[in-house]
Parts: sequence; C-alpha cells; structure tokens
Amino acid sequence: MDGCLVLFDIDGTLIDADGAGLEAIRLAARDLYGSRGVLPELDVRGATDAALAREVLPAFGVDCTASRIKELYDAYLFRLREQLDEPRPQATVLPGVRRLLDLLTEGGAVLGLLTGNLEAGAWLKLQRFGVDHYFSFGAFGDEHAERNKLGPEALARAEEVENHSFSPSRTVIVGDTPRDVSCGQAIGALTIAVATGSFSLEQLSACNPTLAVRSLEDSSRIVGLLKNCSEGRDEACTGSKSPA
Repeated sequence: MDGCLVLFDIDGTLIDADGAGLEAIRLAARDLYGSRGVLPELDVRGATDAALAREVLPAFGVDCTASRIKELYDAYLFRLREQLDEPRPQATVLPGVRRLLDLLTEGGAVLGLLTGNLEAGAWLKLQRFGVDHYFSFGAFGDEHAERNKLGPEALARAEEVENHSFSPSRTVIVGDTPRDVSCGQAIGALTIAVATGSFSLEQLSACNPTLAVRSLEDSSRIVGLLKNCSEGRDEACTGSKSPA
C-alpha cells in the first residue's frame, strides 16, 4: 500500500450523521429567509455543498452571488454545530472504518478526503465522530459545484502536502454513490464503491467501480487491491471487480 493515495468521501462512507447536515440546511434557510420560499427537495447523495447552495438560494428568490452563498454557508455551519451536538440514535462511524483506516495508515498509504462537504463542515463532522486525526488534507465541496472537478484538486493538494506527485493509477477514491465513482473515473483513478449509504451494492456495481463492497469491513479485498497497485501490478488495478 506504500505510495498509494486513498481519498475518502465522508457521509455514507466514513460516517452516518443521521440527517444532521440536511436538517442544518433546512434550519439555515429558515433562519435567513423565513417564509419567503420553500426549500426544494434536495438530493444530497454525492452532491457538493456548492451545488446545493445554488438550488437553495433561487428557491427563496436570492441571487447566487458570492456574498449570498457565504451567508448561507455561515448559517449552515452554525446550525451544523448544533445538530452534531444533538443526540441522534443512528449517528455513528460506519462498520469497518476505524480498522481500515488503521491498516492503511500502518501500511504507508497516504489518506485524504474528497467530499462534497464544505471544508469547515467536513472537519466538524470528522471531529464529532473522532476520525479527523487520520486526515490532514482534501478537496471539498465549497471549491467546485461539480464533483468531478474535485479530483484534480485533491491530487494537487496531495502533492503539496507530500512533496511528490501521485499518478491516477496509484490513486483510489472511496465513496458510497455513483457520483463518487464517476469522480474517480474522470481522472483515471481506481474506485471503491461501498454500499453503506443510500445505494445498493447492485446499483453501485452497475457504475463499474474497480471494486464494490458491502461495507469497509471487507478490508482484506480493499487492502489486497491497494497492495497490488503499490507493487505496480497494473493488471490487478484495472477493470471492475465482482461485488461480494
């Protein structure tokens, strides 16, 4: 695994915040705009917060200017802190996450984030669940509205932090939605789709990820893929793997 870059999504992949983020959006919109509009039905699965802001603001008759977007972000982060402190029975670190992160760290992999969350929101969530210490950098959902544009940002950030570049063939993107898979495929990275979010294993497998797993508890197959890639065995690093 030494020399591999592994980029993780957050919600549905590392943690389940039990709706804290969506509720924070709802409350932030109410705080700012009251009854001036109706919050649209938001598909947050794999979406960036920048894209969601561009859906929310017009619904309340607000222009998508930089100042208005920042105003919404600030209100959202205020409410997110509150929501993460609220007792939520389903909020948890997802199965296998801590063990896998430990294995990857011990094996010399470089860990980063590739998430649709605002950067500040991402760290709030990871800190709340006690897994922030595994990561020091990432690409975040306030950088681009389109998730596929975050891949190059993540590679550049990793190079800045580690002082060397990472080829896409030695980069793995881990996520729970088709958008995560597409994001990895857009830069030629390997992709691991994990069915701990809103999409089934069958739905994710249809997107042709390099590997599809039911949860990150399947650490042996994940570590095996990374070891093959770090050893330069390209034939083991391409193509779709059968789901388990």
